[in-house]
Amino acid sequence: ITKPCGVHLSREVLKQVEVFRQNLFQEAEEFLHRFLPQKIIYLNQLLQEDSLNVADLTSLRATLDIPIPDPPPKDDEMETDKQKKKEIPKCGFLPENEVLSLLALVKSEVWTPKEKCILVITWIQHLIPKIEDGNDFGVAIQEKVLERVNAVKTKVEAFQTTISKYFSEHGDVVAKASKETHVMDYWASVHERDEAAYGELRAMVLDLKAFYAELYHIISSNPEKTVNPKGEEKPSMY
Repeated sequence: ITKPCGVHLSREVLKQVEVFRQNLFQEAEEFLHRFLPQKIIYLNQLLQEDSLNVADLTSLRATLDIPIPDPPPKDDEMETDKQKKKEIPKCGFLPENEVLSLLALVKSEVWTPKEKCILVITWIQHLIPKIEDGNDFGVAIQEKVLERVNAVKTKVEAFQTTISKYFSEHGDVVAKASKETHVMDYWASVHERDEAAYGELRAMVLDLKAFYAELYHIISSNPEKTVNPKGEEKPSMY
């Protein structure tokens, strides 16, 4: 029976791998002990600001500079006159409102947890001990952390999709309002879209704060089980 061949790495490669591991552990320690507490405090303060506590959502409505054209020409008018009056009315730019300002802020906050999720996943995977004879006792905490982080990563990616869709969906309703200028329901749909987007953005900030708080609680409550689940003698980052 042919014995499995081991992977032989040069000293230089092993050295580079070890440098990567040490840098990874250092980044994870920075994330857990400094970034997480600061981010939780920051998001909590952000949720207290006026921009995220708008009671009257009608104040979020931007002015729609869409001129309503004159009624269609009578049948007895000259054909040339009809052509002139069929020109599309000019529409000015919609002024920036609070929703767009808030969207820009939340967008930057959404990118960060996705990167941090990848960091934590990589870090935990490097801490999972070698399983011998099916003995995987003690890694339940690590598996729980990985499960939650992967779930959050998926949710954050959904946030990114929601944000990216805002402009296309907003543009669609504005285009309809511009085309069917006499249908006031289309005008109302523009404002409804902004009000719904505001609620979604505030919910995103709440979810991000909850994610950071949950991750901090899980790891800080079980530091040894997370870093050294089998209790083996090895250097600890704590």
